[in-house]
Amino acid sequence: MSPQKKQIAAIKGTKDILPQEARKWQRVEAEAKGIFELYGYREIRTPVFEATELFEKGTGQTSDVVTKEMYTFVDKGGRSLTLRPEYTPSIVRSIIENRLNLKPQPLRFYFIGPMFRYDKPQKGRFRQFHQIDIEVFGEKDPAIDAEIVEMADFLCSSLGVMDREILVNSVGCRECRPAYHQDLKASAESYRAKLCADCQRKIDINPLRIFDCKNETCRKIAREFPIITDYLCPECEKHFHKFSCYLDSYGIKHRVEPLLVRGLDYYTKTTFEIISSKLGAQDSILGGGRYDDMMKDFGGPDICGIGFAVGLERLLSLVPFGKKPEVFVYVVTIGEKAKKTGMELARAIRRTGVECLIEYKDRSLRNQISRADKLRATWVLIIGEDEIKKKKFQLKKMESGEQISCTQKEMLKIFSETV
Repeated sequence: MSPQKKQIAAIKGTKDILPQEARKWQRVEAEAKGIFELYGYREIRTPVFEATELFEKGTGQTSDVVTKEMYTFVDKGGRSLTLRPEYTPSIVRSIIENRLNLKPQPLRFYFIGPMFRYDKPQKGRFRQFHQIDIEVFGEKDPAIDAEIVEMADFLCSSLGVMDREILVNSVGCRECRPAYHQDLKASAESYRAKLCADCQRKIDINPLRIFDCKNETCRKIAREFPIITDYLCPECEKHFHKFSCYLDSYGIKHRVEPLLVRGLDYYTKTTFEIISSKLGAQDSILGGGRYDDMMKDFGGPDICGIGFAVGLERLLSLVPFGKKPEVFVYVVTIGEKAKKTGMELARAIRRTGVECLIEYKDRSLRNQISRADKLRATWVLIIGEDEIKKKKFQLKKMESGEQISCTQKEMLKIFSETV
């Protein structure tokens, strides 16, 4: 008896996006692209892996992403490479390398694609996950901060995402943050014995990262720490006030959350999140903020930046997809002549923008109609010898069973009116 072959399965923390589900992804992605283009953003695509130092420098040496979660490997040339865990450092590198700042187009970009983090797989969280990302560079005015939040809220609204709340904060800048860090570290030190081992380590490395801890005891203690908005310099305070005022002028309700520092080291001034009560403990739909020093730190021009990222898997779990089927025509043919006519008609139907399927398998009329029903076709187009002679074809509406006889011109008019 031959040994049973071991089945090769998807790697833990990854999943297949099967065709029926992929249609939902396409709809959300198309909606996002359409909205971003309305605001003057253009798509950019960068490599899926980069030099490891790019993410160490950009994402931050003390962030959980760099210290725990990156997929890093040495290639055959001896170079340390990393699958991108997030997008912003890649786009900063691209702007500098391609001198995009010297071109007339606004530095407004969007991106949709996979990211990679070695994290504990759980519901809605994968090791290969997908993000929608937007980035703006060279615009200091807090009005752009407000417009980005408004655009993010518009995206959620257009997709039917309900029960959402907008949280905002300021994390200051390199001028005002040192004093806060000092007092935060002292406060955290006084609670050291009650904090988890990971947070005890963060006290010495970067106490801000304690706010990222998911441990309920640590989160409760963090509420006792000093808040960063009490330490803002005049410039940061003014920026945050104007940002809030612009949100008010949009009529966008928001709540100041002093513990919202985001999980990456590069943020300055504005930070924000949109959360949903339907997501449970991990309630963030999207989040972002400013990173005014990153471009300069990478050796590029002194250009400020701001953006946000949306987790596609989480967003999709909140979108109420309707059950109304899309218009879909299944072509039934009887005989060789009918097949050729069906091929011509299928091409014509597709030109109207309607999906049309003709399968080249030897099936009876009854089996072909049964097949159309299983595939949930909206219409069935029936072509036989009589139809070819009369140049009038049988068109059956599957939901009602109604059947009409029509010419090619009449049929195409029906389909063009459904698009």
